[in-house]
This record gives sequence, C-alpha cells and structure tokens, in this order.
Amino acid sequence: MDLPRSFVIREGDLRILNPLSATKLATLGQVIKLRPGDHLLDLCCGKGEMLCTWSRDHGITGIGVDISTDFLAAARARADELCSPVEFEHADASTYTSRKKADVVACLGATWIGEGVQGTLEIAERSLRPGGMVLIGEPFRRGYPPVEYAMGQQFRSLPELLKQFRELGWDVVEMVLANQDDWDRYAAAHWLNIRRWLDANPDDPLAPEMRQELTDDPVHHARYQREYLGWGVIALMR
Repeated sequence: MDLPRSFVIREGDLRILNPLSATKLATLGQVIKLRPGDHLLDLCCGKGEMLCTWSRDHGITGIGVDISTDFLAAARARADELCSPVEFEHADASTYTSRKKADVVACLGATWIGEGVQGTLEIAERSLRPGGMVLIGEPFRRGYPPVEYAMGQQFRSLPELLKQFRELGWDVVEMVLANQDDWDRYAAAHWLNIRRWLDANPDDPLAPEMRQELTDDPVHHARYQREYLGWGVIALMR
C-alpha cells in the first residue's frame, strides 16, 4: 500500500502538499485557537508539516496517517528536527479510526477518502471527541469555468460548499483560503521538481509520463486552475 511514484516526484522537497503557504498554515492554527495538550488526528497527513509545526507552536500532540512511505519518512524526519512529540502511522485513512478521540480531526486536500465531503466527515467523526472540530481542505469553483474544464465543473462554489456543510449538520466556524499566488507557488514548484527528476532519470520508464505532465500542466494551470479553482480549509463543529 503506497502512493504512485509520480506523487513523490511531483511533490519533491515540498513540505506543504496543498496550495497553502506556510504563513496561512500558521494562521489556521492560530484562528482555530489550539490549546496546549490538544490532540490532532491528521488524515492523509503527507509530510506532516501541519502536525509538526503546530506541535512546536501550540504544544499539541497528535498522530498523522498516510499511505505514502516516502511522505511518512519525511514527516518523521521533520518531527525529529522540530522535537515534536507527534506520531505517524502507515495506514489507509479511509478505514482509519483513532485509538484516542481527537480534539481536532483534519483532512486537507484528500476528501477522496470518503468519496467526497459527506463521506469524509463521517470518517473524521469516528475519531472526534464530542464538541471537537473538523478541518476540511477542499477545492471550490470560482465563477463559471469553460465546459471543457471538467475538474472545475465538478466542484461547488464556495457559498454552495458552506451551505453543504450546514445541511450536513455542521457549523462553519472558521476558514482560511488560498489565493492565486498560493496556487502558483504550489503548482509551479511541481514543474521544477519534475524537470530536475527528468534530467536525473532520462531513461526511467516513468519519464515519458512525467515529460508529458511538464509539457501540459503550466498551460492548463494558467488557463484553468488559477482562474477557476479556489481552495481553502474550512473549520467545522457538529
């Protein structure tokens, strides 16, 4: 059980695997009013930057879950670097239930684990203490994208997304949203990571696929993603 290699190549040395700056990640930890001793469960934690830095900055504990062995190795190294008392577990987040009820359960950019927002909230709630908070990181549609932009068409607008949370029985209590610069910094970092990998691995069987991505993605990002796709973290309480 692991992620395809293309994910590892694309993310390269990035620490935050979503279009959210380090400043906004720190802001998120501040505005949800984390307290020393709070316990965070991070589903699909990636390289663990949120969990590690929030443990350092707010005195929380927690556990991160991911299927990528490469990402988890980076997460454990980051925890050691920051002396963060957090743990990481190689597991499928879609079936995971924490042994300890969490004050905060997060799933940023990975609601595919529940086949959408509703299912992901159900997964998160299994490990949430009564009165706790869920953080969902999710794309949303900005305006009305061209019909050929299938990804943009499949998402709700931000008002529609917030209404969906309300209809599912959750109060929206905070949010931190990415902007176009955040998208640029995340997407463009992928292109450099891919190019450097291609230079070092020209004969790898995956090279043609990654070469095609590097060819296509900058134009796709400029034409569609940065214009029509927003992204943000929404804080919810039942």
